[in-house]
Amino acid sequence: MSLDRRKFLKYLGMAGAAAGTSLLVSEGMKTKEKGVGPTVAEAQTAPQKHSADVKPGELDSYYGFWSGGHSGEVRILGLPSMRDLKRISVFNMDVGTGYGITNESKAMLKGKFCGDTHHVHGSYNNGVYDGKYLFVNDKLNNRVARIRCDYMEVDKILDVPNIQGMHGLFTQRAPKTEWLVCNSEFQIPVPNSNPSQPPAQYNGAHTIIDAEKMEVVCQVLMDENMDLAATDYGGRYSMTTSYNIEKGVTVSEMLGSDYDYMLVFHWDRIKKALKDGKHTMIGGVKVLDGRAGKSDLTIRIKVPKNPHGINVSPDGKYAVCSGKVAPTCTVVAIDKLEDVFNGKIKPEDCIVAQPFIGLGPLHTTFDGRGNAITSVFIDSTNVKWNVQKAIDNEKLPEEKKKNTHIVDVLDVNYQVGHIMATMAETKEADGKWLVSLNKFSKDRFLNVGPLKNECEQLIDITGDKLKLVHDSATYIEPHDCIIVRRDIIEKVVKDRFNMFEHPQAVTKSGVDRKGKKVTVKLTANAPVFGLQEVQLKKGDEVTVIVTNHDEISDLGHGFALSNYNINFVVAPFQTKSVTFTADKPGVYWAYCTNFCHALHLEMRMRFIVT
Repeated sequence: MSLDRRKFLKYLGMAGAAAGTSLLVSEGMKTKEKGVGPTVAEAQTAPQKHSADVKPGELDSYYGFWSGGHSGEVRILGLPSMRDLKRISVFNMDVGTGYGITNESKAMLKGKFCGDTHHVHGSYNNGVYDGKYLFVNDKLNNRVARIRCDYMEVDKILDVPNIQGMHGLFTQRAPKTEWLVCNSEFQIPVPNSNPSQPPAQYNGAHTIIDAEKMEVVCQVLMDENMDLAATDYGGRYSMTTSYNIEKGVTVSEMLGSDYDYMLVFHWDRIKKALKDGKHTMIGGVKVLDGRAGKSDLTIRIKVPKNPHGINVSPDGKYAVCSGKVAPTCTVVAIDKLEDVFNGKIKPEDCIVAQPFIGLGPLHTTFDGRGNAITSVFIDSTNVKWNVQKAIDNEKLPEEKKKNTHIVDVLDVNYQVGHIMATMAETKEADGKWLVSLNKFSKDRFLNVGPLKNECEQLIDITGDKLKLVHDSATYIEPHDCIIVRRDIIEKVVKDRFNMFEHPQAVTKSGVDRKGKKVTVKLTANAPVFGLQEVQLKKGDEVTVIVTNHDEISDLGHGFALSNYNINFVVAPFQTKSVTFTADKPGVYWAYCTNFCHALHLEMRMRFIVT
């Protein structure tokens, strides 16, 4: 029998009235659900649709993965509808799902329930997303989380030592993602044990992480702080912008220099230095010295002061640094970097263009047709410009230079930060859609009080002109996003967990007691838990393990225990556990919080504490 959830609930609702708690999902009732929207091929060949044209029942063509800023989460949106599909708890507590309450999530969070997610990036195979992992940084507590795309849940969190203000993060693009890198935006004493150390002796660090093991490979100690990060399409370099080469601790001190750096890290040289033992151990990790004059692991390319974003064009030829305090972007030829490392040319010889963009350029994305699109914060614009024309214009005498590289300018509302086009961080950038993540909304939405929504705007970039088609009000500080074709992700995502991935998966309900330690094992099948009553004694340390045995793809169960501050959700075939002390004599009902059945309200059991 093939059932969707609607038919399943109707069937069990009718049968449940007669059969009561004997209803379980049998092997013969496994579902084979079909999407009601267009196929991927149909979506990609159909005329461009904007959000209002994604009809009820139709599927989006893209998955969007958003960081949640200081909410500490990652969000999944559909594009072009801009529908909010899921919020993945990462560095935050979420009582909706029980993240931060269950033993499994507590073990990863280690008592730190606040986070500041900034940059989400996926794992790659040959320059294109492979749909295996997402990675995101925590700027607040200097952590990296890995999200499995098959379950869309966090599976590992890594604490990174020796840094503060972990900001830029990026993954290796080729030949596949074996490493990822992240930066420290704040310079500190390394090791951070001497608060009297003068700021002139503070350092930053470029951290390299093994993507599979989720372990620090090494850190490269730097004089500079580092902001955004990128990697090339050849698996040879990571790179970053850097501001505050002055090592200032006030705003005015950080603006003292007329220039800062684009920093480039040579991976083959880093690997050799590690092999040759040219590292010291600080904070339990290997640290290489990349400071000026100390090694040949890095190069420094002077760029206009206080640069911010750094992005690599889909053809792999250029890295674009956005100026922030300067009105220009700096275009660096990646194929010239090796000559700089080998001393054949000077670092500034890599710069092939510095086109005028506007007041406050921050981030650049690409349409795959030779055009870059840059967010301009002060002007509140998205500026589309042609990279080759900017390079050609750079070769002209000063008196003949014109802004012919600018293709179009679109006003956005207001003060745009990050910007991202569909598939733009891959070699398959397709130039369909762009999202402008604006920091202020002002008059765009209903007034909701002093703390306003932010405004994300969907822009059609298929033609020469940038066309604004949709506004979305969004919750607190989503920082950045990537937009991935549906066919890459959809085939990876599972309808249910592998039940036996969890070492404590419950196949049979029961209670085990060892002195004061009690383990309660529960199966959950709509509309019953595997036990109706558990007897406890005051002072017992109780671990409840719940496994959802229902196979319907969207039939989740909740487990909430009255007056014990416990509430979590288990998806089909998922297992979660929680531990608490039974410190209050009395009768306490546990119940299912996730609507699952016509007899959902009856899905409960008693914990009796004597």
